[in-house]
Amino acid sequence: MNNITIYDVAREANVSMATVSRVVNGNPNVKPTTRKKVNEVIDRLGYRPNAVARGLASKKTTTVGVIIPDISNMIFAELARGIEDIATMYNYNIILSNSDQNIDKELRLVNTMLGKQVDGLVFMSGNITDKHISEFERSPVPVVLAGAMEETGRIPSVNIDHEQAVYDAIKMFIERGHKKIAMVIGPMHEPVNVEKKLVGYKRALSEAGIEYNEDLIQEGDYTYDSGIEAFEKFLESDIKPTAVFVASDEMALGVVHGAADKGLVIPENFEVITSENTKLSLMVRPQLTTIVQPLYDIGAVAMRLLTKLMNKEEVPEQKVILPHRLEERASTKQ
Repeated sequence: MNNITIYDVAREANVSMATVSRVVNGNPNVKPTTRKKVNEVIDRLGYRPNAVARGLASKKTTTVGVIIPDISNMIFAELARGIEDIATMYNYNIILSNSDQNIDKELRLVNTMLGKQVDGLVFMSGNITDKHISEFERSPVPVVLAGAMEETGRIPSVNIDHEQAVYDAIKMFIERGHKKIAMVIGPMHEPVNVEKKLVGYKRALSEAGIEYNEDLIQEGDYTYDSGIEAFEKFLESDIKPTAVFVASDEMALGVVHGAADKGLVIPENFEVITSENTKLSLMVRPQLTTIVQPLYDIGAVAMRLLTKLMNKEEVPEQKVILPHRLEERASTKQ
């Protein structure tokens, strides 16, 4: 255990503790020769400033809490990477926790993070409830939602326009002559799925004069297995879809492999569009046509927004919508 204190460094360098503190905190008001001498002593003794102790003195720990559903899911991994890179750029450390989208665990983690004296929080979840909002509004530090939807606009957030993105994908199918367009959607208890994605799907159909049929909607839970199950249910139904839009890359892989297991060929037998553009969409054959969500950028912009809020800078637009696009690959006919 390294028990070297700021007092030891000051004594060894023959300067005051205030001078050591200024050197450690990068304060410019130190003579270059003194700074060099103090840094040499710090290196020789192996002194490491205690971030918590420094936080108590300055009321800032330069630490940000990041709460995400599951780091093993590629979407959240890419978002977290964007957060981490910008945090590092602005000299913040991050504490990362997985919540498994369990509301009790999410709220417990928020309080644990606040107990660790974090200076701000980045939060991701598919389901932001009134409980979450009141917890965030009570928080003594700023909170930013990354890729999480909160309709009141009271909590700063960074997203894409999910309704428009799904509309664009369905319209692409319609323009190719499809009438039986299926959708594998995420859990219906998540507002983004019912209030955004399903609305975009219905709007595209309605504009083309195609009747909405709920037999063409299958609910999944974002996992590979639920994609396979959804595809099997489409095969069993009376209406055989000729095109499928899938709300997550992992579920889309399930759909593609489920089809291959039944001897069906994509895109000849039916076309597929997915929605995240994680590496998975390129690792499968055929490579998947996809909505391109700027996942890394959502994380990076959320973290940058948080740094501004933590520094009490003026932030005119707290609800940031980043652009999306469609990228055509081999799962749709060229």
